[in-house]
Amino acid sequence: MSSWFSKEAPLVVQELESSLESGLTSAEVTRRREKYGKNELEDRGTKSPWKILWEQLTETMVVILIISAVITVFLGEYKDAIAIFVIVVLNAILGFTQEYRAEQAMAALKKMSVPKVRVRRDGKISEIPAQELVPGDIIYLEAGNAVPADGSLVESANLRVQESILTGESEPVEKSLDPIHKDHPALGDQHNRLFMGTVVTYGRGTAVITETGMQTELGKIAEMIQSVGQEQTPLQRRLDQLGKTLAVVALIIVAVVFVLGVLRGEDVRTMFLTGISMAVAAVPEGLPAVVTIALALGAQRMLKRNALIRKLPAVETLGSVTTICSDKTGTLTENRMTVTLLDVAGNRVDLQESLSDFSPTLSTAESTATIIDQNSAVAIMLAGGALCNDAVLEEKEDGFSSVGDPTEGALVVAAVRAGLWKDKLEKALPRVAELPFDSDRKRMTTVHHLEKRDQLPKKLINLFESPAFNIGEDYISITKGSVDGLLEISDRVWKEGEVVSLDSVWKQRILDANNDLALKGMRVLGVAFRQCAEMNDKQISEEIENNLVFVGMFAMIDPARPEVKEAVRTAKQAGVRPIMITGDHPLTALYIAQELGIADNDQTITGVQLTKMDEAELKERVKDVSVFARVSPEHKLRIVGALQDLGEIVAMTGDGVNDAPALKKADIGVAMGITGTDVSKEAADMVLVDDNFATIVSAVREGRRIYENIRKFIKYTMTSNAGEILVMLLGPFVGLGLPLLPLQILWVNLVTDGLPGLALTQEPAEPNTMNRPPRDPKEKIFGRGMGMDILWIGSLMGLVSLAVGLWAYTTTHTAAWQTMVFTTLTLAQMGNALASRSESQTLWEAGIFTNKTLLGAVLLTFALQMGVVYLPFMQTVFKTVSLTGMELLITIGASLLVLLAIDGVKVIKRKRNAA
Repeated sequence: MSSWFSKEAPLVVQELESSLESGLTSAEVTRRREKYGKNELEDRGTKSPWKILWEQLTETMVVILIISAVITVFLGEYKDAIAIFVIVVLNAILGFTQEYRAEQAMAALKKMSVPKVRVRRDGKISEIPAQELVPGDIIYLEAGNAVPADGSLVESANLRVQESILTGESEPVEKSLDPIHKDHPALGDQHNRLFMGTVVTYGRGTAVITETGMQTELGKIAEMIQSVGQEQTPLQRRLDQLGKTLAVVALIIVAVVFVLGVLRGEDVRTMFLTGISMAVAAVPEGLPAVVTIALALGAQRMLKRNALIRKLPAVETLGSVTTICSDKTGTLTENRMTVTLLDVAGNRVDLQESLSDFSPTLSTAESTATIIDQNSAVAIMLAGGALCNDAVLEEKEDGFSSVGDPTEGALVVAAVRAGLWKDKLEKALPRVAELPFDSDRKRMTTVHHLEKRDQLPKKLINLFESPAFNIGEDYISITKGSVDGLLEISDRVWKEGEVVSLDSVWKQRILDANNDLALKGMRVLGVAFRQCAEMNDKQISEEIENNLVFVGMFAMIDPARPEVKEAVRTAKQAGVRPIMITGDHPLTALYIAQELGIADNDQTITGVQLTKMDEAELKERVKDVSVFARVSPEHKLRIVGALQDLGEIVAMTGDGVNDAPALKKADIGVAMGITGTDVSKEAADMVLVDDNFATIVSAVREGRRIYENIRKFIKYTMTSNAGEILVMLLGPFVGLGLPLLPLQILWVNLVTDGLPGLALTQEPAEPNTMNRPPRDPKEKIFGRGMGMDILWIGSLMGLVSLAVGLWAYTTTHTAAWQTMVFTTLTLAQMGNALASRSESQTLWEAGIFTNKTLLGAVLLTFALQMGVVYLPFMQTVFKTVSLTGMELLITIGASLLVLLAIDGVKVIKRKRNAA
């Protein structure tokens, strides 16, 4: 971090060899541009499209599929080869599209640059493209301008800058020329500095450019985004491991079956085809496609719940997160300053309870609230806050919203909700003079004529005609600002409709109330007034802010979203820890965090404190601290990294440019759709369309459901394949020769791994999905007993099929035995599919019709198998024979044993666990 913040403005200009009067010369500009380059964000290290495509085609599972397809072509099975190649191409296209879109974050960052800027060069002011700025340039900014590069302020007239895009703070920062004399101040505390990409919201200023392009704070963020690597998701890592394991198993199976068959005297070509068919069956080639489709369908469901998935693996990853690091502004809060409390004469009025309408957008109908009729001080406060104010209401299709400074907008909105519209107040009490807000005075004063007071609401008319007001005085000045500052220029206080002396007791009471509200993370503004008979320039400049009547205090806060508290509770119940990481004030952050249930202690860590910590200390502290305030982008990266080093799977939510590096570093980045910048959306894995933190809870539930369903598919596929392998390995040893022909193996693999397997991925979430902790990030793909289930269920299917075939072979002495093995194995896998719907519930408990897609797939597979058995042209292709009624009943009964056995084991396990 540069030390420009610690230097006086003239010294900064001098060190940059520039001049406020003339700026840089054209020759000097040319020299510096050659030295520093253009004022733009560079795009370094971007992967080429060909490299992205190559990485997709060289993944382990895809390589296995390509080899299988090539071998299948040599064997003449062109249809199977075409199907496998289609799967490879589909996965390559999907993967390429996802990663290529993720690389667009830099393009979005470059859009942040301002196209034009006013600059002084050669003694003249001109407008130039922002890309042409160089260090030492003198630029001029006013309200509405975006800051084109980093610089130091040299002149300021009530300048305020919206820096939430970098710091996360919703409140515009008041700028001044005073140097900062402390180490490592947070960006939000550097009041004499301006940063690229931020926006001027109020006042005007002059600055000297100190950094351009990649040397700016925005440029550093761009650098971090490019330096953060892309890691595989847990599912990708597990699938990669599974692919390698299955490849080895497939090779061993091919060798064993081939050797045993040849030794037994079987035809070499037949055994080669059989071995290859078994190898293809052993590798669930449909797994990548089914996983992709499962994630895509999950993404479609999540979009209906306002969660837009940009990268399909995010569906699964979000379901496995153990920690959610969330920004405060706009994510946990509504990103709008709101007046929540009024403190008048020591009494507090809760506006959220007193006003019926507290929605973000104002209705076109006026409020009928009676709050101003019940309390005269409240009436003066709300009217005064609206009048001593430069914010305005802008009419939109669905109502009104405030335009201008968020704090002033909050005062206008609060008045309207009580029935006091600013435009009507100004018509009745026109502004005739003002003293603008000044950072030294920390207050603003407006003077209004009372000649049209009869146009005010009845309550206010009665107030001005009460003994507390002097009817002979035609002007009223209203002052708002810091409470302690107002108390210094006030000598009276409004108390229950009358004016009393502001003694030491009253002062202490007001100060205590102010401190109490501030400790709750609220911004506090006081309101005072005075009457005068006439106005002149002397009074406006010297006397108008003296001998005031102190009325009360506005307490404002960026309120928490009402639905977030329940979302936080649900997340904790599901074993997911929420953490707040914000650029806002520590007290405000802690207040919101405790209100929402994120923090259960008073511990916070600021960016300054974090800077002084080494990695070991940070890892220790993040275990207990849930609130991080005044942090920079570098701090966010360190926090996410520390959590990941502790074994956490981290989700990071955010909306500003400052969040983009952490979004990319996190296991899953979640950006805001409404308030989020292009940068954050491009860097994120998922976008919340409604900016609603509660949507994340739905995404977590869906993510867990998807992952569990993918496990069910893997379990189902592997048990089915294990059954096929056992039949082929043991068949010859019991005297059955080749129990299945090569094409029959491929058929079983096709019909059982296809529709039924895909339908399993649509299984509804199990009842306890959100009542259990996240699964262990280190859990293997066959964890939680799945490996053992594959062995015993696969063995059961294989043995049942062999038993049926052996019975037919020894009793009927017909060719039907091979068809019976073939059919029993196929139908047993359908029973396995139905039993795989839940790890704990039986088919009847889960409900036969709760997954109609799977039920339809099972019935369709049964119909197709019957076609293979009974249709003549299918019999010719698959070398089957028609089964008698008794033989068919035996095969169906044997296959049902598999379903009953699996569900029986579930019941036994439940009883054992309960005991």
